Amino acid sequence: MRNREVLISGGSVAGPALAFWLRRYGFTTTIVERAPAPRTGGQAIDIRGAAIDVVRWMGLLERVRAAGTAMRGMSFVDAGGRPLVSLTELTLTGGATDGPDIEVMRDELVELLYGATRDDTEYLFDDSITALRDGPDGVYVDFERGGSRRFDMVIGADGQHSRVRALAFGPEERFLRHLGMAISVFSAPNLLGLDRWQEFHLAERKVVGAYSARRNTQSRIMFGFSVEPGEVDLRDPDQQRRLIARRFAGVGWRTPEFLDAMWAAPDFYLDAMSQVRLPRWSSGRIGLVGDAAYGPSPLSGQGTSLALVGAYVLAGELASAGDGNHARGFERYQERMAGFVEANQALALSAAKRKGTRFGNWCAIQVMRAMSRLPFRRQLVALSMRPLRRAADGIELPDYWGARSGLVDQAGVVDQ
Repeated sequence: MRNREVLISGGSVAGPALAFWLRRYGFTTTIVERAPAPRTGGQAIDIRGAAIDVVRWMGLLERVRAAGTAMRGMSFVDAGGRPLVSLTELTLTGGATDGPDIEVMRDELVELLYGATRDDTEYLFDDSITALRDGPDGVYVDFERGGSRRFDMVIGADGQHSRVRALAFGPEERFLRHLGMAISVFSAPNLLGLDRWQEFHLAERKVVGAYSARRNTQSRIMFGFSVEPGEVDLRDPDQQRRLIARRFAGVGWRTPEFLDAMWAAPDFYLDAMSQVRLPRWSSGRIGLVGDAAYGPSPLSGQGTSLALVGAYVLAGELASAGDGNHARGFERYQERMAGFVEANQALALSAAKRKGTRFGNWCAIQVMRAMSRLPFRRQLVALSMRPLRRAADGIELPDYWGARSGLVDQAGVVDQ
């Protein structure tokens, strides 16, 4: 098999996972990442269903489990901080506490994926792609820090606001479906003294909360609120902070303290919740994976799992297609992933319909209170998780070249 060179834009989850599998099949991989180093901070993310199998086949399952948040439950409080309800069977960020899923902090998963790829993948940190020219003999790429290089393929794994997608497919407005909400997450000291616990306060079309991170040495503060399309300025973090400060002015509980922490947070993040929908995930020698292609939004709880599964399938199909047949590889990748993507994106659309009105918040608290008193509450949680379970398990993954059993070596040759 001829050694093929692939440039991957994005060094978070989908990019390194794709590089891992491509290297297994004999490709040469380069990752370009705008950040100066692997990104820190970020929210709790979930690995479910088929994605757990992918992590197992990567040889990372035990390390990912060890890095898991091991959340014990969550509670809701009123504006004065008085407890309204507590649950040990369920968390807002991770679902059932006793299920097979793995919840891990995003930056800890990024560290593990970087560690699994840094020795055989070239990383170009603090750089980005400025131009792409797709030709018959490869893709010519211009970089922000200067210079141009040719690659056999370019894959955009650079998130919801993908630069590769914009350059190769057009403006993002064509592909983003706005869901009417925004979420902000950032690191702070463990201000509430939480022990693997989450605590939240619901207000009119708003939620504010904190949960422990990094084995209780930190917390992640979360603000969620309704927004109109275009209300969040992606280019101006200070405007984003001012927007949150206005929206949450006068909200009770520990909100003023959280707002103070927001201004000092080095990893402040805010974005509107949107879903990425494209008719095709490839054009010529350029393809997309993860959120860049089919980001379901955080409302689905499945963005990370889609990224991991998509990376595995894309690498396997490109390898199976053979030399020079990238078009067939991209086509088979979309065919195999389409139903899985649709089922998981539907989870977010269903969640977006539930508006956080004052009455809706009251009803949610009453339902949780009633559930907390029932002896069969774990069975109720399991029942409520069934749609997510079906979506998470909704793909049969091929054993590309013996990938499951580790038969493929780093040269892409099946061991005998």
